[in-house]
Amino acid sequence: MKYRKFGSMDWDASALGFGAMRLPTTDNLPMSPNIIEDEAIRMIRRSIDGGVNYVDTAYPYHGGQSEVVTGKALKDGYREKVRLATKSPVWLIEKPDDFDKLLDEQLKRLDMDFIDFYLLHALGKESWENKVLKHTLFGRAEKAMADGRIKHLGFSFHDDAEHFQPIVDGYDNWAFCQIQYNYMDTENQAGTAGLRYAASKGIAVVVMEPLLGGKLADPPAPIQAVFDKLSPRRSPVDLALQWIWDQPEVSMILSGMTTMEHVEGNLASADKSGVGSFTEQDEKLVAEVRKEYEARVPIPCTKCGYCVPCPNGVAIIRNFELYNNGFIHEAMDQSSFAYSRFFSEEERAGSCVACLECEEHCPQKIKIAEWMVKVHAALGETPAGG
Repeated sequence: MKYRKFGSMDWDASALGFGAMRLPTTDNLPMSPNIIEDEAIRMIRRSIDGGVNYVDTAYPYHGGQSEVVTGKALKDGYREKVRLATKSPVWLIEKPDDFDKLLDEQLKRLDMDFIDFYLLHALGKESWENKVLKHTLFGRAEKAMADGRIKHLGFSFHDDAEHFQPIVDGYDNWAFCQIQYNYMDTENQAGTAGLRYAASKGIAVVVMEPLLGGKLADPPAPIQAVFDKLSPRRSPVDLALQWIWDQPEVSMILSGMTTMEHVEGNLASADKSGVGSFTEQDEKLVAEVRKEYEARVPIPCTKCGYCVPCPNGVAIIRNFELYNNGFIHEAMDQSSFAYSRFFSEEERAGSCVACLECEEHCPQKIKIAEWMVKVHAALGETPAGG
């Protein structure tokens, strides 16, 4: 295992962290509460034996069972070998006291006295303003740090890039943040600019979705053909991980693992990770793969922003982004759009009333209202806030 500086902290984190979001389940359904407990515990402990020193879970993962199983996995001396991260479900907080009630519930689930790294989960403009600031959650978090229930405070982010910096700058004592990042997401959400900005502030950056929810691990045939032509022995998984590890601003890659094969493969990749390890041939391969993916985009949205704000509150650009993402990866099903659960009702494509005001301003002349019908059919009715 290789280790990296964790922001400005005096602690080195393993290049790979174990994400307990996609544990094996008896029904093979993602995020199902029916975790195969023995196998999940074996996987978590194997990763720790392989040098992983950071395990991440969250309140809603696997219907709340991820925290329970993670707690069991860290018995028998494993708790002392790792730093544990979990997340506060800020969407459930309606008054300041809820922060402490949820935190205490999580400690009970985990069967622990404290949490090393506590994140405010899935922050964006709306949750930042209407949950964190409105309910003065920083005061609650600082009291929890003072009494020892949590050691360090951070946040995970799911929103447009413009809302990332205000959150970073909105609190002076962030220890770390967690962002979606991979070679296809350099300008989505926080993106490369957000990664570098947070790192410049001494904030550790943990990268989630390095394989874009697994989509980059199993590319469609036209993309695989690029690998076969330019680098037939190169694993799509290893390429995606090494691209991220090559960037000095990254403190850790967090990978959600479902099988022991995932664990062993990720450990092997982490063992050869490092800044400067990415070759010129690797860069060429990423460029060609990215070009092929982008050529498959069905909606020619450039994210110029002329279409917003929508008078009905529809998040036009983000809806298009999700739809395009699912299409190019041949993953057009509701499970491909996990992040749609972070949309409010009015932001979803189904809220479009075809007023056509946006189309008057679109330089690309996109038939936005017509596309919104297709987008809504694809995204479905994934519950908000989970």
